Amino acid sequence: MRMSSLFLRTLREDPADAELPGHKLLVRAGYVRRAAPGVYTWLPLGLRVLRKVEGIVREEMEAIGAQELSFPALLPKEPYEATNRWTEYGPNLFRLVDRKGADMLLGPTHEEMFTLTVKDMYTSYKDLPLTLFQIQTKYRDEARPRAGVLRGREFIMKDSYSFDVDASGLQKAYDAHRAAYVKIFDRLGFEYVVVQADSGAMGGSASEEFLAVNDGGEDTFVRDEAGYAANVEAVEIPPAAAVPVTAGPAHVEDTPGTPTIETLVAALNADHARADGHEWTAADTLKNVLVMLVHPADEEHPEGRREPLAIGVPGDREVDLARLEVTVAPAAVEAFAEADFAAHPALAKGYIGPGVLGEEKATGIRYLLDPSVAEGSAWVTGADEHGRHVIDLVHGRDFTADGTVQAVEIREGDLGPNGTPLTLARGIEMGHIFQLGTKYAEALGLKVLDENGSLVTVHMGSYGVGVTRAVGVIAEDNHDELGLVWPREVAPFDVHVVAAGKGEDLFVAAGQLAADLEAQGLDVLYDDRAGKVSPGVKFKDAELVGVPTILVVGKGLADGVVELKDRRSGERRDVPVGEVVAAVVAEVRG
Repeated sequence: MRMSSLFLRTLREDPADAELPGHKLLVRAGYVRRAAPGVYTWLPLGLRVLRKVEGIVREEMEAIGAQELSFPALLPKEPYEATNRWTEYGPNLFRLVDRKGADMLLGPTHEEMFTLTVKDMYTSYKDLPLTLFQIQTKYRDEARPRAGVLRGREFIMKDSYSFDVDASGLQKAYDAHRAAYVKIFDRLGFEYVVVQADSGAMGGSASEEFLAVNDGGEDTFVRDEAGYAANVEAVEIPPAAAVPVTAGPAHVEDTPGTPTIETLVAALNADHARADGHEWTAADTLKNVLVMLVHPADEEHPEGRREPLAIGVPGDREVDLARLEVTVAPAAVEAFAEADFAAHPALAKGYIGPGVLGEEKATGIRYLLDPSVAEGSAWVTGADEHGRHVIDLVHGRDFTADGTVQAVEIREGDLGPNGTPLTLARGIEMGHIFQLGTKYAEALGLKVLDENGSLVTVHMGSYGVGVTRAVGVIAEDNHDELGLVWPREVAPFDVHVVAAGKGEDLFVAAGQLAADLEAQGLDVLYDDRAGKVSPGVKFKDAELVGVPTILVVGKGLADGVVELKDRRSGERRDVPVGEVVAAVVAEVRG
């Protein structure tokens, strides 16, 4: 490919709408161009990288016996109604109505279509196991598309689905996909971690995410020295062990003007000194947070329903709404409004305590505690009267709850399931694998006859890889101050030949070397631009574009040598013209 004819325009300045370094460089180097918020055009250079990523994913899928097909992006409403995802996806779903008034959608994911297709074609256990996949464009109406191709509203994804007669077959398919994903992400060339995850709107049981480790990522995950790793939304903090009761009887005290934890702690230290001489802290208080759950419509509640929920957490902690939403899904979480307080007059806003909370208590509001609230521990909490708190209220002796909930924010140093401290990190979700079980098969009637002639529901797995997102992540993980530095396996070209001079003999020699390299089966980008394009501009473009090997045909040609540069290390060396083709081939092919 000659630069003089390549559809390319590089930029010297960062685009105004770009946030992350890789995003800026993909635009500046002419790989992508913004068409609308969250929607990008893939230019020739970018498309070459994208196709190489697709090729890696396709190779590893076919290696585990998966067969490729392709569904339409424009889909009917009915299958998604059958699984309730027409409702559960909410505003993230692109919906439209055709000219005949039929509801349609642009597919965010294709579980329903895969399930129905297998149902139409297969009826016996002899047809299984089966794994199908596609690499196809998806659509999600993201509220805040950001970071270029990392979080778009239109994106390419690989989704595959396994179909098995029983749970043991599903486990084998899940394990095969997990191993394939490790190979895929090893080949793509960025740091990643496999973490336990929540299934979200996909449903199902076991679920793991493959996260690219990146400080600019939207996902927070935890890990420990024992090898545990999980998305914060899926972290299970172990319950605190019961402790002996050492507090005296609970007693109510006047605490006027203390509706917040900060004002309460100040008043306690000023007017209610602790017997042990220590100062009160926020960690000594029990904060009761109220939210409203909005459940989706079902047969019993065709209009949906609203349910108040109270959560008791230590006063030095905050409720993580993302973790809470995972726990209560498919319900949505809304703030507890003034109208909700008015509907529950027993709630003393700012002074709410366990005395009125619980399904059997005055409010009838379900009350869940954070697992760190140990049985036997004593707390300062609301006395359910304005301007009053109760001190030494003991869990198990003076109050109980309806259960526990994993909803507080996770902090650096919290103890994880292994009893070891957790560290926090940021990442970008690159792949997600699910054991769906029979959820979609039951909803859509996917059954086969087993070896005894009985109908059994098929067990399914779902496995996704963000293909366009992979390009963005590779760019974020592989760049320097000069430009992109592509890993060789996904680079748009194997070698970038630069004719750095003005003499006709120099361009003839560079052109011949480019042709000889192509004859060896290499993908060659040849900067043959003449006229006003200086060698300095060519060098800057070569560094910005980021091809792994740069071959400079310049003034050394008079001495029979050309310069070979490694883009990643910056190492340069002179190579005799007669030896350079073999040298480049050896470098490219390892």
